[in-house]
Amino acid sequence: MNEPSDRLTLAAIGDLHVNATGERSYRDLFAEISEKSDALALCGDLTDLGRKDEAQLLCKDLTACTVPVVAVLGNHDFECGQAEEIAALLREAGVKVLDGRGAYEIKGVGFAGVKGFAGGFGRGMLGAFGEELIKKFVQEGVEEALRLENSLRGLRTERVVAVLHYAPIPETLEGEPREIFPFLGSSRLGETIDRFENVRAVLHGHAHRGIYRGQTPKGVPVYNCAQHVVQVACGRPYALIEI
Repeated sequence: MNEPSDRLTLAAIGDLHVNATGERSYRDLFAEISEKSDALALCGDLTDLGRKDEAQLLCKDLTACTVPVVAVLGNHDFECGQAEEIAALLREAGVKVLDGRGAYEIKGVGFAGVKGFAGGFGRGMLGAFGEELIKKFVQEGVEEALRLENSLRGLRTERVVAVLHYAPIPETLEGEPREIFPFLGSSRLGETIDRFENVRAVLHGHAHRGIYRGQTPKGVPVYNCAQHVVQVACGRPYALIEI
C-alpha cells in the first residue's frame, strides 16, 4: 500500500437539487469550500429533475471550485432518463464521477463510490423472493453493492473514502419516518464497506431529515451530508472531515 501523506480536509455536500430556474447559485459556496478544504465530494441529487440544463447550471457554478471534486449521482439525477448526459457534463467540468467502474486518489486518499440503492436494513432487508419485480428490485441493490466492492477493491491506499447517495446504515436516517427507511438505503452497502479495513469514512445524502453521524457495525464513521442535515449539525451546508 502507499504510505499515507498529510491529512486531507474533505468538504462534502449532498442534495443540491439545482433546478432550471437557477434561483439558487452555489458559486459563492464552492469558492468558500475551495478556501477551507483540499477536495470536495458531492453526494448525489445534484439536480432536481435529472435534466441536462440543470446540470449545466451546476457545472457553471463549479467553475468557482479550485479543489478536486468527486461525485456520485442520486435518484433525482435519474428522473428524466438523462443520467449519462449529466455524468458526461460533470466529467467535462473536471468532476470525477464515481460509478463503481473506477476509483480516484487525492493526496494519498482513495475515493470509491456508487449511487447505491434501497432495500432496507438488517433482518428487515428485502430478499429476492416472490414476484419477478421484487427480484429485480433486490438485484439492483445487489449490483450496486458489487459495483462498490469492485471500486473499493481497486484502491491500494491506506485511507479510503466511500461516497454514496443512499445510506449504508439506518442510524443516520433517524428523524425520517421509519416507514420509509427501506427506501432510503440498504445494509448491503454497509456490509460491503465493512469488508475493507482501509475505509476511513463513508459519506451519503438522500435523508434530508436524518442525523449527521453514525457508524457501520465495524465502527467506520458514516456522515449524512444532505445539506439540510449538515446545516443543523455544523452551522453550514457542507461537512468538513479530516481524513
